[in-house]
Amino acid sequence: MPVEQKSVLIEQIERLKKEMRAIVLAHYYTLPEIQDVADIVGDSLALARAAESTDAEVIVFAGVYFMGETASILNPDKTVLMPDNHAGCPLADSCPTEEFRAFRQKHPEAIVISYINSTAEIKAESDIICTSSNAERIVRQIPEDKEIIFGPDRNLGGYVMRKLDRKMILWQGYCYVHDAFSWDVIKHAVESHPGAELIAHPECREELLQHADYVGSTSGLLKYALESSASTFIVATEPGILYEMRKRSPEKIFIPAPKSASQPWSTCTQMKQNTLVKLYECMENRTPRIVVEEPLRTAALKPIQRMLEMS
Repeated sequence: MPVEQKSVLIEQIERLKKEMRAIVLAHYYTLPEIQDVADIVGDSLALARAAESTDAEVIVFAGVYFMGETASILNPDKTVLMPDNHAGCPLADSCPTEEFRAFRQKHPEAIVISYINSTAEIKAESDIICTSSNAERIVRQIPEDKEIIFGPDRNLGGYVMRKLDRKMILWQGYCYVHDAFSWDVIKHAVESHPGAELIAHPECREELLQHADYVGSTSGLLKYALESSASTFIVATEPGILYEMRKRSPEKIFIPAPKSASQPWSTCTQMKQNTLVKLYECMENRTPRIVVEEPLRTAALKPIQRMLEMS
């Protein structure tokens, strides 16, 4: 996009923020220009907290659909907009409600902990919601004699199981961005950069995580990269996070973990559907609007509130 056009769009977005009393929330995986114009950039937990506590009249969520749903669940009296309501999450979509309900019924005494990367319907079927930032902390609070169902991400669930030595029943969903990383490919990048640290998101497969110098949520990876004495990092998560990493630590080198020999990026195409043009148009036209209707909203709210209390 030409610099002049981008500047005009940014000016218009800032104008609309003031006129609408709006706040723009954006995930770290969105495009750099979206992150630059956002009021708050964060991971799922930080954005959920921001959505819960804001006094803005309009929440504009640059992310994927379940994030807009979560904001609507937390703010029934506010207008929640998304630049592109077709920006879905294949991980969330991999867990159909009826199938998950049947899965749960096979273990009627189990506590259901669902990753925030899930639909409102799955949240309503759950006892507690978690994010990659707080999953370990939440599972630690469940009594040892209680059975746990964890979904929909099998890799995050498996990581927490191994970390806590706690057996859980896992729904077999996965994030296509993180599941695409393999050690066979990434080990060549590690060998090519002696001294570099491999840092990875827990949505990655175990075969990769066991070789990582650090495993953590999006915010955890940011904090670790800032505080580590290492100067070079190979980052196994969606490469949008590198923009913030480079801003915080401009003297350090951040290398996106390769997906394959021919594909050096593993990108969330849905996050990248958020553009400045769409952001401006959704604010100007006040659409697409995300609304989670009662009683689904109330049912989905309870496990989200429990997460916020427990974390």
